[in-house]
Amino acid sequence: MLRRAEVVSPFLLRSFDPPLKRVEGRRVVGVRRLGKRIALGLEEDLHLVFHLMIAGRFRWQAAGERARRLPRKIALATFAFDSGTLALTEPAKKKRAALHVVAGEAGLAAMRPRGLEPLEADAAAFAAAVTRERHTLKRTLTDPRLISGIGNAFSDEILHAARLSPLALTTRLTPEEMARLYEATRGVLMGWTRRLLADFAERFPGPGDITAFRPDFAAHGKFGRPCPACGVKIQRIRYAENETNYCPRCQTGDRVLADRSLSRLLKEDWPRTVEELEGGGR
Repeated sequence: MLRRAEVVSPFLLRSFDPPLKRVEGRRVVGVRRLGKRIALGLEEDLHLVFHLMIAGRFRWQAAGERARRLPRKIALATFAFDSGTLALTEPAKKKRAALHVVAGEAGLAAMRPRGLEPLEADAAAFAAAVTRERHTLKRTLTDPRLISGIGNAFSDEILHAARLSPLALTTRLTPEEMARLYEATRGVLMGWTRRLLADFAERFPGPGDITAFRPDFAAHGKFGRPCPACGVKIQRIRYAENETNYCPRCQTGDRVLADRSLSRLLKEDWPRTVEELEGGGR
């Protein structure tokens, strides 16, 4: 039973009706995913809907354990249950995580992204969603209006597995490339779901367990390291607070994609092929 819900950060709670106090004294009856959001279902058809964004994390402290005081600058909220306390933290300067309290299926439906659920779609529906708008593959895979639930890290892994450039245009994919993208999307998502479920079957994830940079990733977060498929160094395109990682041999036909910041700085010295990247000259 949820005994007490306390919001520490004034920026976290994004709804006012129903009030947060309504969830206190209710038992948890279910957990579901809505795109990138997590919905905690309680009695009387109430739901706590969390969006963790990039840096949001849950921490669990079982009842009877020595209390650990969280630094105030990262604490967002605490939820006290009979069996322990669930804390929501966000160790980032900009607080972007969000919490909505909603009632009923109608309230949940309003929070559900419009994009296609890739693991629930057949190949034809997937292709229709991918080509609905003319964008790069990277943008399309991470756009929740088109494809639901895929973030920056797994889009890199999917495109590496599919051997497709992150800058390839959705409207120019061949049928064979679309088939590779569909199979890679399903394979990467299902494979990592199985891994993570196995890793945390017996314990709640700790502070360092949930990360976008995993040792077994092929491309994401691997800039400068050898591609596990061909050995060429993984490259990146940086923009804002994110970066796209890719293999220039497996994905872009030996072409090094322009990084907005470095390519502008280096101009003619910016390598454009794998040969130039590895010191072979022009």
